[in-house]
Amino acid sequence: MKLILASQSPRRKEILNSVGLNFEVMPVDADETLPEGIEAADAVTLLARRKAKALLDAHPELSDSVILAADTLVECFGEILGKPEDKEDARRMLTMLCGCGSAVHTGVCIAYKGKFATTLETAYVTFDEMSAEEIEDYISTDEPYDKAGGYAVQGRAALYIAGVTGDWYSVVGLPIHAVKNLLDEEYGIRIKEID
Repeated sequence: MKLILASQSPRRKEILNSVGLNFEVMPVDADETLPEGIEAADAVTLLARRKAKALLDAHPELSDSVILAADTLVECFGEILGKPEDKEDARRMLTMLCGCGSAVHTGVCIAYKGKFATTLETAYVTFDEMSAEEIEDYISTDEPYDKAGGYAVQGRAALYIAGVTGDWYSVVGLPIHAVKNLLDEEYGIRIKEID
């Protein structure tokens, strides 16, 4: 059974590799505009589903493959924080996150033989305070700019993260335990069947 990862995220690839799965990477462009007023937790499952559908629309020959798509957003004080647009946006996000907790939502969609099943994992990340100088040092690296919320829990930002409650892999971008359960519960596919 063939697994296709509908993402170019190096973190998602690393997670799948770390559990010994064979897969093919096929990045996809999907509409990422969100409906007005949508909750972050609903947004990530919507975006993950759009990615899986966009890949199948572009490659209908993959309908017998297992398509895996995911999306991650950070929520702080009710605001959805995606990837920073620029240095100023990264500075704004980190300033907001410092000294408080935030929710990190990761939506997963698995498409197989015409069915689209989704699941959601939410974890909570607590940041220490960061000085203005520490924020400037961090945003002068490449790390914040392709990450939801403008930070990488598994990178330099770990210096400022006081704790994570929930699935750490969800914060990184792919809750692998939830993927295993979704495959099993919705499709009857055991992870060892992925070839």
